[in-house]
Amino acid sequence: MKLIRFGEPGSERPGVLLDDGARVDVSAFGRDYDEAFFGDGGISSLRAWLGREGDGAPRVPASVRWGAPICRPSKIVCIGLNFRDHAAESRMQIPQEPVIFFKATTSLCGPFDPVMMPRGGRKLDWEVELAAIVGTRAAYVPKEQALDYVAGYALHNDYSERVFQLERGGQWVKGKSADTFAPLGPYLATRDEIADPQQLGLWLKVNGEPRQSGTTADMIFDVATLVSYVSQFMTLLPGDVISTGTPAGVALGREPDAYLKPGDSVELGADGLGESRQQVVAAR
Repeated sequence: MKLIRFGEPGSERPGVLLDDGARVDVSAFGRDYDEAFFGDGGISSLRAWLGREGDGAPRVPASVRWGAPICRPSKIVCIGLNFRDHAAESRMQIPQEPVIFFKATTSLCGPFDPVMMPRGGRKLDWEVELAAIVGTRAAYVPKEQALDYVAGYALHNDYSERVFQLERGGQWVKGKSADTFAPLGPYLATRDEIADPQQLGLWLKVNGEPRQSGTTADMIFDVATLVSYVSQFMTLLPGDVISTGTPAGVALGREPDAYLKPGDSVELGADGLGESRQQVVAAR
């Protein structure tokens, strides 16, 4: 299945995207896509409900906003420098172990929402990434079993304010957590939809010009390794997000004037996970 949420910010409702592109409102199922849903067999229950009730469920008009495909999770865990070419363009060493940082969960937004330049920001950057959404409470998970703990996958743009991240001291989280810095979706593809998470193409364009093109096959640490590794240091709860890193092509590795400015448009996509688009707007 492809899980979606739709409606105005703060009032999203759950839905499903069909193969023909139609969006189905599954509010009558009675559960949103939160920790309880993923942790209590919600995917299998929803699949059964759709078999009984799906034909009569209302369709969502095309004009209705796409929300993030999950409710606000307990945490968004990100992996830095997980592609060798990105580490090289960032002028940082290849990590010997996964680099972990967080994004504030308040940065989560819909896949077509504007991305807002934060106050004082000058170096807004993009990062197309594969996100894995946790489906089962996970602690000290062996790598061989790690993918069993994944509910599904989604497209993520890990926006960064590089001045906040790299030039003002402290940890990266400052440059990663502004509102609108985590557009997720357009949908969550359940694990059965993605045969191999290590064989997905990733791409991103700025104002129609290609900037990133890569494949998850080139990750230093694969998804199973990352789920297992992170679970050694913290308990992962159902609905948590692990964003797995980005290939080369970010503004940080280009000329200084390559950073995003208000009015710029960012388009991105991943095999099997759809496409999204954000337009940059000035700080409120």
